[in-house]
Amino acid sequence: MEPVTITLAGQPQGKGRARAFLRGGHIGHYTPEKTRSYEGMIRTAAMDAIAGRPALDEPIEFVLRAIFPVPASWSARKRQQALTGEIKPGKKPDLDNIVKAWNDALNGVAYRDDSLICRMTSEKRYGPQPLVVVTVRPI
Repeated sequence: MEPVTITLAGQPQGKGRARAFLRGGHIGHYTPEKTRSYEGMIRTAAMDAIAGRPALDEPIEFVLRAIFPVPASWSARKRQQALTGEIKPGKKPDLDNIVKAWNDALNGVAYRDDSLICRMTSEKRYGPQPLVVVTVRPI
């Protein structure tokens, strides 16, 4: 099967921590609305990219690149260093939380289950526009 590349424009977001609540003496859990909304956008972008193909059901490689905008307040020299990769975005959200949001959202859409991921590469970097690009391919 051919690789699937999913692109979602906008600021990269991490998976929010599940919240707990107490109701009637019972503890319940829920995913924050911001995370549910972001994962929904990921699924929609994935369905468009997959174009009706079935979810992968074999060992896969997962490659994620989270691209952050260069702060407008930076000098031209510093902006250029950021765009060439000399300066990396060491800021929130954490890379592992971005990956987790994407893994969970693509579960059952791009691949049957995230247990099929056998190789993973991920990075945060600066670019001209904020976006996340994920490629999933059989290995």
